[in-house]
Amino acid sequence: MKVLRKIIEIDEDLCDGCGQCITGCAEGALEIVEGKAKVVADKYCDGLGACIGECPTGALCIVEREAEDFDEEAVEERLAEMEKEGAPAAMHKGCPSARVHVFAPDQKPREAIQPTEKGAAAPPRSELTNWPIQIRLIPPHAPFLKNADLLVLADCSAVAYANLHEDLVKDKVVMMGCPKFDDAREYINRFADIFKTAGVNSVTTVYMEVPCCSGLPTIVRKGMEKAGVKVPVTDVVVSRKGEQVTDRPKMARLA
Repeated sequence: MKVLRKIIEIDEDLCDGCGQCITGCAEGALEIVEGKAKVVADKYCDGLGACIGECPTGALCIVEREAEDFDEEAVEERLAEMEKEGAPAAMHKGCPSARVHVFAPDQKPREAIQPTEKGAAAPPRSELTNWPIQIRLIPPHAPFLKNADLLVLADCSAVAYANLHEDLVKDKVVMMGCPKFDDAREYINRFADIFKTAGVNSVTTVYMEVPCCSGLPTIVRKGMEKAGVKVPVTDVVVSRKGEQVTDRPKMARLA
């Protein structure tokens, strides 16, 4: 079935057939055909654009058009077939950071986790269930986004807040980025695409008390406005010492 979505487009006049884009495609969607890079089939291309940064001539770009929907199962079958045919791993595995994974958190009760040394406290348990976590690497069609409760973290807050996993990550899909140094417009567009397609249930933004971090909830709200939807948003502010500036029952509703 064809849907309106983002997908890679290749300018053959600019493409010199170097093949560097192929190593950036984790889905095996690209091949060199008669000296030019080609998209093998729309269903293999997730539209994330990880291959763009590998192109030295600027021949690749992301466009929005009607295309066959991305098929993760078809991608896995293609990669398995390429492996069987002996294709070099670098030609189709791409960067593992961009590959979508959904997994269950550690199900052991905390009291069952053995301490590393006698008398030491048991190590904390990870509550993470999705990969990737960087905002720019998460495709809007990622299966873990469907009907999700999003936890959108400013990078520094993840380091500052010591009890992050137990208090905030549990039962949420994690997205991380820096509202100061990253491209705010790119993030707004990414969130707009997610809100249009994923049916998000709620968003919790977590950012530092410093002024440069406070743009994060604004980015989320603008993405929501662009998508034309309303989703409950909760704002959590973290101090430089890693404490919540606002108590959880008093978290500000932003939307």
